[in-house]
Amino acid sequence: MAKNEMMANAIRALAMDAVQQANSGHPGAPMGMADMAVALWGENLQHNPGNPHWPDRDRFVLSNGHASMLIYAVLHLTGYDLPIGELKNFRQMGSKTPGHPEVEVTPGIETTTGPLGQGLTNAVGMALAEKLLAKEFNRTDGKADHRIVDHRTYVFMGDGCLMEGISHEAIALAGAWRLNKLIALYDDNGISIDGQVAPWFIDNTPQRFTACGWNVIDAIDGHDADAVSAAIAQARKSTDKPTLIVCKTHIGKGSPNRANTSKAHGEPLGAEEIGLTRTALNWPHTAFSLPKETYSAWDGKLKGRKLEAAWDKKFSAYQKAYPELAAEFERRMKGELPKSFSQVAVDTVVAAHTKAETVASRKASQLALEAFTAGLPELLGGSADLTGSNLTNTKSTPSLRFDANGDVVQLEAANGSLVGVRHINYGVLEFVMAAIMYGVALHGGFIPYGGTFLTFSDYSRNAIRMAALMKLRVIHVFTHDSIGLGEDGPTHQSIEHAASLRLIPNLDVWRPGDTAETAVAWAVALQNKTRPTALLLSRQNLPYAPKDDVGQISKGAYVLAEPAEVGLNKKAEAVIIATGSEVQLALKAQELLAAQKIAVRVVSMPSNTTFDRQDAAYKSKILPEGIPRIAVEMGVTDGWWKYGCAAVVGIDTFGESAPAGVLFEHFGFTPDNVVATVRKVLRRK
Repeated sequence: MAKNEMMANAIRALAMDAVQQANSGHPGAPMGMADMAVALWGENLQHNPGNPHWPDRDRFVLSNGHASMLIYAVLHLTGYDLPIGELKNFRQMGSKTPGHPEVEVTPGIETTTGPLGQGLTNAVGMALAEKLLAKEFNRTDGKADHRIVDHRTYVFMGDGCLMEGISHEAIALAGAWRLNKLIALYDDNGISIDGQVAPWFIDNTPQRFTACGWNVIDAIDGHDADAVSAAIAQARKSTDKPTLIVCKTHIGKGSPNRANTSKAHGEPLGAEEIGLTRTALNWPHTAFSLPKETYSAWDGKLKGRKLEAAWDKKFSAYQKAYPELAAEFERRMKGELPKSFSQVAVDTVVAAHTKAETVASRKASQLALEAFTAGLPELLGGSADLTGSNLTNTKSTPSLRFDANGDVVQLEAANGSLVGVRHINYGVLEFVMAAIMYGVALHGGFIPYGGTFLTFSDYSRNAIRMAALMKLRVIHVFTHDSIGLGEDGPTHQSIEHAASLRLIPNLDVWRPGDTAETAVAWAVALQNKTRPTALLLSRQNLPYAPKDDVGQISKGAYVLAEPAEVGLNKKAEAVIIATGSEVQLALKAQELLAAQKIAVRVVSMPSNTTFDRQDAAYKSKILPEGIPRIAVEMGVTDGWWKYGCAAVVGIDTFGESAPAGVLFEHFGFTPDNVVATVRKVLRRK
């Protein structure tokens, strides 16, 4: 048996054996893409099994994540810390081989994939991060070539990835950004769960990619590893375009009765068919048993050590020539904030508290960003065609642009130095923006943030969820957070969105009520190394809420005003909890109630998710037992009952199109209605 055939058949055998043992999984795609994996991982991929986090490794994304046994087999065979026992435990509790690839669970996995199309989009984000870091850090001085960032991003994908609408958005941006180090290999087998795709998927895929500015290498025999390898070598020569390699394959390759059918897609082959397949492949070995020559052929440990050692030598020379740049590169790739961050954060919050400006919280966000983007060069911003509304741009973040050669355009600063571009105009592409951002975060070197209207968070929700699942530091800036946006009407007015986002595990949601709370929200988000953040910001101006101390804002909720602060020296009879723009409503109601000799405490809760993580003592200090609680938020009421509220002033219908003031009156967001609600709870007539 030829070497390439032996290597590919090892993948096929491991895939069908693991799926059979688990009685669950997708054997067809790994069996069909096995030769593609031989071409890439056996010949072209720059990686080191002994160090999966080597900074200049090539990134590999399995976008069709249901084919997970392909990557698990390859990682095992090439020498990653993934023993055969883990393959035997495929899809079992606690194993390193879950049903779909998960980052930080399996060594060598670069991103969690499964929701189709997002892996391809992650790869676009990774390739963009590589291109921007290379422009920022690489140097040539005439004596030496100091290219410390010089790697490629490869992605395997199938028909399902290309059916998802996000794929259209992703390939368009990859072409616009001239990501020449992005190479996509398309497993063109024409089969999905429902059978032959021809009745519903008639795209001319090569023409589609060509139209988006890609090189296309079409009609490669995906079962000829040498042909695929040659196509990859050709793709690597591109200097100004990403490349698509169309690999014609047979799903379930080797299976006499399941190949080229949907039956190979998502169920075990069965013991009888596996026996027939072993015979057809001339593979006499028992389940999970591989000959030594197979491991020898696949072993990537020695080559990987040599590749990383060569890079280490290059980086050592770079450190001597550019010590400050080298230290900055290492800091950013580790995801560490600069030592100056704490002071920048304190200064930003104190400045907001001292100035006490009346501005929309979206403007308060921009004010905070001015300070943070100036102090953190790793902040990479953007907006889905709403920059002027989201206010995500600052003086330190010029827009991303490329020249005729596809190079990143840098701008000259006042001191004569070149400034990197740090704000991305995504276009009207909310979903792809969110998935690219977490691809950028996975690559390392940047903290991405991007803006759109809160109501459009629905478009990007699954990508937000994926970032939370992967524990990534990604910041979503959502403006126009309520009916307060006014005349645009119910299509744009967020009602259920805050509550919906709060349901996503590991996502921090902040709805700040003034400039200080917004600055704190940003500071906390930037320190959240293991969770993404959603900032929900107003279009309308919000007065500053006077406060004695800003120290407890970071705990998600704090006592903003006691009865004594409105001239009533009595113990609070009720607590009004408010978020965002409704904090001012609560404060006004507190004044009116004080005039009626009713004492209430006002609690500002800019982040329910953060407050929920506090200890019981702090929670009971802010929300004492035995005192009725009334929540006020311009959104659905369901999420507030968990705080033991006696009443909630909210909205459980869609909004209306009218000026904001008219809407507030119509939906009961007035001081008088809050007062009436409190009186009703306290049974005061």
